[in-house]
Formats: sequence, C-alpha cells, structure tokens
Amino acid sequence: MMLLKGLGMTILIGSIAWVIALVVGIAVGTLRITKYRSLRMIGTTYVEIFRNIPLLVQMFFWFYAGPMLFGKELSFQINRIDGLAIYVSIIGLGLYTASRIAEHLRAGFASIGNDQYQAVLSTGMSQMQMYRYVIIPYALRLTIPPLTTEFLTVFKNTSIMMTIGVAELTFQSYQIDAETFHGLEATTGAMFIYLLLGMCVV
Repeated sequence: MMLLKGLGMTILIGSIAWVIALVVGIAVGTLRITKYRSLRMIGTTYVEIFRNIPLLVQMFFWFYAGPMLFGKELSFQINRIDGLAIYVSIIGLGLYTASRIAEHLRAGFASIGNDQYQAVLSTGMSQMQMYRYVIIPYALRLTIPPLTTEFLTVFKNTSIMMTIGVAELTFQSYQIDAETFHGLEATTGAMFIYLLLGMCVV
C-alpha cells in the first residue's frame, strides 16, 4: 500500500513536471534559433545553467536557498507552505527537464533545411505563424524518440525528490525498510514498479 501511495506521488510529480518542461522547453528551444541575438543569448544561458548543474544540487538550491531570495520575512512565510517540497519538486524538475528538451528541439530545428523556412515564409505567413503552425510541429515530430526518453527520465528523476522529503516511490520503499527491516522486499518492489512504469511509457 505504501509503495502504491508512493507511485501515485511519482506519477503526479512527473506528469505535471513534464507539462512544464514541454512548454518551457519549446519556448527556450525556439529562442535558441531565432534571428535576434539577445533572445538567442537568453535561451543559451537558460540551457547552459539548468543542463550543466546536477538536478540534485538544483533541488537543494530551490528548497533550501530559494526562499531566501525573497527576503527574510517572506522566506519564513514560504517555508510554512503546506506541501512546499512537492511544489518545489514539480517546478525544479520541470525547469531542469525543459533545458534538455530545448536542446533536442534545437537539434530538430537544425535538421530543417533553410529552403523549408523560405518556402513557408513565401506563403505569406509571419515569423510567429511560421514557427507556431509549421516549424515547431515539424521539429517535434523529428525529435519524438529523444523526447520519449526524456518523458521516461522525468518519472525516474522523481526519485531524487526523496532528498527533500517528498514521499514518492523511492522514499516509501526506504520507509518500509526503516519500519519493518524488509529492505530487500521493499526495494525490489520499487524496482519492479519503476520497470513496469518505464515499459508502459515506452
């Protein structure tokens, strides 16, 4: 029962984080190939920061240091929010995964020939319409295999959230071990559930 409860939390965090990652990733990936240098710099800076810092370090930063960015009084109020660790997990995991999606999408954009851009613009579409209706959907189709991998990785990365107190699947298996000393059965069960979850995604 505890493992199933943890699975529910894993799916909840992973699903919402994926939606955030996909939306932000598409936006950042598009910024990285725009003709405006300042926008490209914003996209590149985002990717380099979030992709190159380990997810565990990012989670510690957002949970322990993040509230301090808002000042002492507001920080105290933020730390009193019920379920803060869950919210931090969703946002942190989403922003981290978005940087990886942005890179995959940039590769998809790069594989589209310049002639295709010109052909779309020749129909009378604006730059905004070109990306929204033609280029982004096409690039997403080209990057389906790596995006599928990222989708699976989101759910596996939720295991890191136990370090900030989120009762997801890995956390629950640890709790079972601590309370019953049946660590072998608990971790084996968690591994089996992760395996099934991955097979369902793939």
